[in-house]
Amino acid sequence: MSDTLSTSAGLHVPSRVRQFYALTKPRVVQLIVFCAVIGMLLATPGLPDWKTALAATAGIWLVAAAAAAFNCLVEQHIDAKMARTAWRPTARGQLTNTQTLLFSTVLCGAGSALLYVLVNPLTMWLTFATFVGYAVIYTVILKPLTPQNIVIGGASGAMPPVLGWVAIRGEVSPDALILCLIIFLWTPPHFWALALYRAEDYRRSGLPMLPVTHGNEFTRLHVLLYTLVLFAGTLLPFVSGMSGVIYLAAAVLLGGAFTGYAWKLWRAYSDALARKTFLFSIIYLSLLFAALLVDHYVNPLL
Repeated sequence: MSDTLSTSAGLHVPSRVRQFYALTKPRVVQLIVFCAVIGMLLATPGLPDWKTALAATAGIWLVAAAAAAFNCLVEQHIDAKMARTAWRPTARGQLTNTQTLLFSTVLCGAGSALLYVLVNPLTMWLTFATFVGYAVIYTVILKPLTPQNIVIGGASGAMPPVLGWVAIRGEVSPDALILCLIIFLWTPPHFWALALYRAEDYRRSGLPMLPVTHGNEFTRLHVLLYTLVLFAGTLLPFVSGMSGVIYLAAAVLLGGAFTGYAWKLWRAYSDALARKTFLFSIIYLSLLFAALLVDHYVNPLL
């Protein structure tokens, strides 16, 4: 009997851990932390102080994970109606509201304390403001209210490189804001590509996403227009002197490829193409920021 109980407990604990881990939206948070780390590395000519960078990375991860968990709590009934999100523990009722709220609070508190004590107060307050921007202003207010939710709410999602920059430099500078602008401009075409092939999901959920309120063709046109604006925005690091020709070449090649996807999507739509565009947009941002990093360290040696 005791062996049976022990086996059941052993199976239950990892399962519960996985449920809480799923609340943090690991893939989304990984991209957030990646962009924050790029901000840290770009903020200084050499390598940043590793203790500060490590504490900042951990703190930003914890607060971002807390925001993701709070988002799952608020949107559990919406998530349950969508095939893409119905598996989440909150949508399936595997975790209670109290458990989820406590989990989010602990993560946010721990991350904020870490940033305040081991990094600097400005990073903590900006990271907390990002939490409020995403978890409250975007999730609670904007998302159910307007089809432009992702445009307005994208400001909070664009903050990670600024947070990383401030963690090392202790101040917000124009170069950090350029990084923020790039992610801000990237967010609409990235997310609307997803919304296009998940339009029925959003229609069932009742959320006023652009493909639902304005139709497929209107959304495709906006994906193309935002991609063109993004292309121009990604040239700013070179124009401002923040980066050199290595980054410029990467920005032009990647921007051309992203624009190509957006053009094809506008001219001849298919769900498969929308999915490819969405997946490429993730690769695009990762490679673009990686090119910034390579340029940052290689260009001075040329």
